[in-house]
Amino acid sequence: MSSRLETDAILRRSTLAIVMGGGAGTRLFPLTKDRAKPAVPLAGKYRLVDIPISNCINSGVRQVFVLTQFNSASLNRHIARTYKFDQFTRGFVEVLAAQQTPDGERWYQGTADAVRQNLRYFLEGDHEYYLILSGDQLYRMDFRKVMSQHLSSGADLTIATLPVNARDATALGIMKADDEGRIHEFVEKPKDPAVLESLRMPDKTLKDMGLPITEPRYQASMGIYVFSRQTLIDALDNDCMDFGKHIIPSAIKDRKVFTYNFQGYWEDIGTIRSFFQANLDLCKVVPQYDFFDSTAPIFTHSRFLPATKINGANIREALISDGCIITDAHVETAVIGLRSIIETGTTIRDTIIMGADYYAGAAGTDPNRPSPGIGRNCRIERTIIDKNVHIGDNVVITPEGKPDNMDSELFHIRDGIVCIPKDTVIPAGTWI
Repeated sequence: MSSRLETDAILRRSTLAIVMGGGAGTRLFPLTKDRAKPAVPLAGKYRLVDIPISNCINSGVRQVFVLTQFNSASLNRHIARTYKFDQFTRGFVEVLAAQQTPDGERWYQGTADAVRQNLRYFLEGDHEYYLILSGDQLYRMDFRKVMSQHLSSGADLTIATLPVNARDATALGIMKADDEGRIHEFVEKPKDPAVLESLRMPDKTLKDMGLPITEPRYQASMGIYVFSRQTLIDALDNDCMDFGKHIIPSAIKDRKVFTYNFQGYWEDIGTIRSFFQANLDLCKVVPQYDFFDSTAPIFTHSRFLPATKINGANIREALISDGCIITDAHVETAVIGLRSIIETGTTIRDTIIMGADYYAGAAGTDPNRPSPGIGRNCRIERTIIDKNVHIGDNVVITPEGKPDNMDSELFHIRDGIVCIPKDTVIPAGTWI
C-alpha cells in the first residue's frame, strides 16, 4: 500500500480533477433559467460547484477543470473570483465550456462525450490519474483515501459507491463486487426484482463496513471515478456518450475496475425537491451534512459583507447568511441568503431565500425598480425565492391548494414547492 506522503504527492502533482457541470438542468428549472447548474446557490452563501472543488482542495488536488455548456457566465464569474492560486503553484480551477472546433460542432451529448471533446486539454499535462466528479452533489469525501485504494489495488478504474436500499437502487447504477472489491457486474437502474436480488451486497461486506444487516443493501455508483491515464484514453476511443450507461459496463469486461465503499452523507441535487430538502435539512439542530467541519471547510467567494443585523425577531432552526437585516419577523426552518431584507410582521416558514447581489441604491442598478427584499406582514411557506426578488407588503405565497406542478407569470410550482424566479417583482397584496 502506498504511503500517505506518496498519495499526497500523486494527488498534488499527477492528478487532474474534472467536474461535470451537467446539461441544461431542466429538472432544476427555474433555478437554472439564467445560470448553469453548478452555479445554483446553496446553503445561503455557497454554490453547488463549491462542494466538489472544496473536496478537491481539502484532499490536495489543486488542478481542476469544470465542464459546462449552458448559461456559464455566472459560473465563470464565481470561479474567477473565488479560486485563485499563487504564481508559485500549478494550481488552477478553470471552466471549459462546450465550443465549436475543427473536430466537431455539437454540444456535449453525455458525460463521456464531454470528457472526450476536451481530452486534448486533459492530456497536455503529465497527469497520470483523472478524478471525474459531479457538479450537483452534496457530500464530503477525502480523495486521498480513494486514491490510496486505487493505487494499492492496482485498479485501472475505481468507482465510488454508496450502500442504498432497494427503493433507491431502482433509480441508480448498481454494481456487484467480489470480496476483494473488484466489480464484475453493473446494471443501470435495475427494475426486475430477480436482477436486484442478484446484485445484493453480501452480509459479510456490510459487516466489514460496520453496517447493520437489517435490510438488503446495494452498491450504487456515486458518479465519482478515478481513471488511470491510459485507461481513460482507451475507454473514450469510441462513440459512447455516457460513463454510467456505456463506458463503465464496457470497462468491467476487460479492465480492473474496483469499488470504493463510501460511508457518509451524499445527496444528488438534481431536482427542485432534492434541492429544497437538502437545504432545509441544513437548518436542523444536527444536520446530516456539516458545514461547520473546520478540518475540511467548504470554500466560496469572500464578499466582505457586514454582520447580519436582527432588530427583534423570533427565529428557530434557520441559517442566516452575511449582510442581512431582519426586523420583527418570524423565521422558522429557513435558509436566509446574503443581503436578505425581511421587514416587520412577516412570517417565513420552510423557505429558501437566496438573497440579493446588491443593496438598495447600489451603483449601476435601476433606480425605478423596487429594491430586493421582503416587505411587511407577508406570509411565505414552502417556497424558494431566487436572487434579487422584491416582494411587496401583505403578500402571501404558499403551495396550499395548488397543483404540484404549474407555471405562471410570477412563479412556478415544482414538486409542490413554489419557486419565484430571479429578479421578479411581486406587487403588494399579491396572493400566490
